Amino acid sequence: MDSKQREISRLIAQAGQMLLAHGAESTLVSTVMRRIGIAAGVSEVEVALSADALVVTTVMNEHCVTTTRSCADRGINMRVITQIQRICIMMEKGILDYHMAKEQLNRISPERYNRWLVVVMIGFSCACFSRLAGGDAGVFVMTFIASAFGMIVRQELGHRHFNPLLNFAATAFVTSTISAQAVIFSIGNQPTIAMASSVLMLVPGLPLINAVADMLKGHINMGIARFMMASLLTLATSVGIVASMSLTGIWGWMGS
Repeated sequence: MDSKQREISRLIAQAGQMLLAHGAESTLVSTVMRRIGIAAGVSEVEVALSADALVVTTVMNEHCVTTTRSCADRGINMRVITQIQRICIMMEKGILDYHMAKEQLNRISPERYNRWLVVVMIGFSCACFSRLAGGDAGVFVMTFIASAFGMIVRQELGHRHFNPLLNFAATAFVTSTISAQAVIFSIGNQPTIAMASSVLMLVPGLPLINAVADMLKGHINMGIARFMMASLLTLATSVGIVASMSLTGIWGWMGS
C-alpha cells in the first residue's frame, strides 16, 4: 500500500510540475493535482506552491507521504496544460488508472509551431497594430520587418538558454534599432508608430494575467512572484528600447 501511495504522490507531483512549468495559473494547478489524487485512490491531497517549487502531501489509510519538486520555467504551452487536464478527466471517469496515467504523462511533449510561421505571424500582428494606430503601408512594412527580425533574435537567444531578461533586452534593442530606420529615412506617414508597434510582441501578457488571477484567488505569494517577473521582463524591454534610442538618437514616440 505504501508503494502505491508513493507512486500516486509522484504522479500528482509530476502533473503539477508540468502544469507550473508551462504557464498554468496556480488555482488550476492545485485543483488538477487534487482531482488526480482523489481519482487515483488517495483520501486527501494537500498542495503548497511557490515560484519555483511545489510540495504535495497525500493521505491514504491515515498514512502521509510528502514530496517536493522544483519547477523550472519551460515556456508557455497550452497544449501541455490541456493534455494534463484530459488525463485528469479520464482518470475521474475510470478510463485510466494511475499506472496508465503515468505513461500518458511521460508521452506528453511540448510541441511548438514551426519557428518561421511564428516569425511571420508575429511580424503581421505587430504590423497590424501599427495600421490600427494610423500608419500607412510604409509603416506597416517597416513594423513587419523589425518585429520579424526581433522575433528571430528572441528565438535564437531562447534556443541557447540565455537569461530571459537578457533575451528581452537584446530583442528590444534589435527591434527598436531596425524600426528606427523608418524615422531616419522618413518611411511612411508616421514612422514613429513603427517603433512603438514593433516591440509589442515583448509585452508579458499571460504572466501578468496569471499574476492578477493568482492574487485574486488567494495565491498571494505566487501572484507577487509572477508579477515581479513580468515587471522585470518589462524593465528589460525598456532598457533595450532606451539603449537603441540612445544609439540612434531617435526617441520615437517620446518625441525627437
